[in-house]
Amino acid sequence: MVKMERKDWGVIPYAQAYEQQKVLFDAAIQQKANKLPVQNTIIFCEHPHVITIGKHGLLSNLLFPEKTLKEKQVEFFPTDRGGDITYHGPGQIVGYPILDLEDFDIGLKEYIYRLEEGIICTLADYGIAGVRLNGATGVWLDADNPKKARKMAAIGVRSSRYVTMHGFALNVNSDLSYFQLINPCGFTDKCVTSMQCELGEKIDIEKIKDSLFGHFQQLFIPLQSI
Repeated sequence: MVKMERKDWGVIPYAQAYEQQKVLFDAAIQQKANKLPVQNTIIFCEHPHVITIGKHGLLSNLLFPEKTLKEKQVEFFPTDRGGDITYHGPGQIVGYPILDLEDFDIGLKEYIYRLEEGIICTLADYGIAGVRLNGATGVWLDADNPKKARKMAAIGVRSSRYVTMHGFALNVNSDLSYFQLINPCGFTDKCVTSMQCELGEKIDIEKIKDSLFGHFQQLFIPLQSI
């Protein structure tokens, strides 16, 4: 039976996490090329302050020059994921699933749907009603009200030979002021929120990781297990 492995990298610079992720991703690609089973893994971590932009992102969504970012000790990192621009920082759970989607008989669209579903289920555990927003990936609150819609989690992925890397970012205890440096995910008319902001108290990040992993285990069941 193929099992999903969980890794926790703690607080790790984005560039280091990218390199470690790439090693696992390249190994998975090689395993597939050699017709060997891929070890499906979900990595959890937090990053020091960093702004990343996807391969099709617009630099105009960075609202301040890099000099300002350096003054605020925020790194800037162009990367090869999908999606536009986003912020990562302490108090935010970043998830990097390295999965062979063929093990689950799904494509990229269904994969993103299941990532969103795992986050929505985790938020529901805490009484927060996360939803999807038509035309935008990620998890939102009050998506049906343009004046109140706010983003709780961002998603940006890459895949090759149906193996994934990059993933999602869930704002748990994030300092939301850093999102003012950008148009988050390219949106100029919607704001960002966190679990702490919605619930009015600091949240135990380790318990959120447990909840996320539990829901992902239920959502990503390898075909060999069915």
